[in-house]
Amino acid sequence: MKITLERSALLKSLNHVQSVVERRNTIPILSNVLLDATKGSLSLTATDLDIEIVESLAADVARPGATTASAHMLYDIVRKLPDGAQVQIELMGESGRITLSAGRSRFQLGALPREDFPAMTAGSLPHAFAVPASDLKRLIDKTRFAISNEETRYYLNGIYLHAAKGKDAVTLRAVATDGHRLARFDLPAPAGSEAMPGVIVPRKTVAEVRKLIDDADGEVEIAVSDTKIRFAFGDAVVTSKLIDGTFPDYQRVIPTGNDKPLFVDRAAFQEAVDRVSTVASDRTRAVKMTIEDGKVTLNVVNPEQGSASEELVADFSGDGFDIGFNARYLMDITAALNGDQAQFLFADAGSPTIVRDAGEKADPATLYVIMPMRV
Repeated sequence: MKITLERSALLKSLNHVQSVVERRNTIPILSNVLLDATKGSLSLTATDLDIEIVESLAADVARPGATTASAHMLYDIVRKLPDGAQVQIELMGESGRITLSAGRSRFQLGALPREDFPAMTAGSLPHAFAVPASDLKRLIDKTRFAISNEETRYYLNGIYLHAAKGKDAVTLRAVATDGHRLARFDLPAPAGSEAMPGVIVPRKTVAEVRKLIDDADGEVEIAVSDTKIRFAFGDAVVTSKLIDGTFPDYQRVIPTGNDKPLFVDRAAFQEAVDRVSTVASDRTRAVKMTIEDGKVTLNVVNPEQGSASEELVADFSGDGFDIGFNARYLMDITAALNGDQAQFLFADAGSPTIVRDAGEKADPATLYVIMPMRV
């Protein structure tokens, strides 16, 4: 194998694929990226056995061939080469090593045979549809912050993607929850998605797909089976196993009787929560909201560090009450809103609260639920 290609193009593709590779591996070949050179192109493949990413880029191929090399080492070398450099990669048949050269720089790297590299077979993916990259970006950004990190409830460690039947139409719905908050986002169901099974896309897959969206335009082709999902971005394809579990009935935790609305300036509220939570306990991050006619007061009391309070103008009428929330959860949700206002729908101090986008530029496709806490 002998190829020449431009440094920036190689770096961009290596950046995409190397992030799949775990820093520590008990299986040496999983630390490597597969380099497969054919006529006019180089294909890069990386996998951790649960997720695989394949990306192709144009290259001047003098001699076709394939080998594997350390993904992180290769990325670090190319990253440190001067911008605009022409990179030549050659597999030396006698030594079984890779020579990488650019200008006056020359590196020799260990290689493992391509035959040892595991192939991830997607199998049949019967449900296929396309989503604009901008819509997929919204879907991920509006929900992924609520994905659980608790490994014991593994079925919450991803985004639940499914076709939801509404009153008027079918939607492609994404839901994430960690038991303390819930994020839901709806898109009009693309053709081909109406009969798809409900699937749980793992947290790591969500993160890798989100990185690729920044360099994508047009549509992303998605194909789904009961066990795998594939995202095709033109030159890059991500194939992933799905979480084998049952997502809980999230509809049961979305309250329907919350009849105490409060409207507040979204940016001012987010900044105020951030300020007062500076003195909050690291363990609870508790903020008390005192809600009264025309205003809301944020209070934090930490016996060891002190206290803080801030008053905000709010649109609320009715009997006032106190309710407590985790400050980080409030900031995550308000950061995901688009509108200039946030709408809180309360029932009482001990019941789940609904948060919606409101005001100018509001996104009606989003809905959030946050559980209160004792303060």
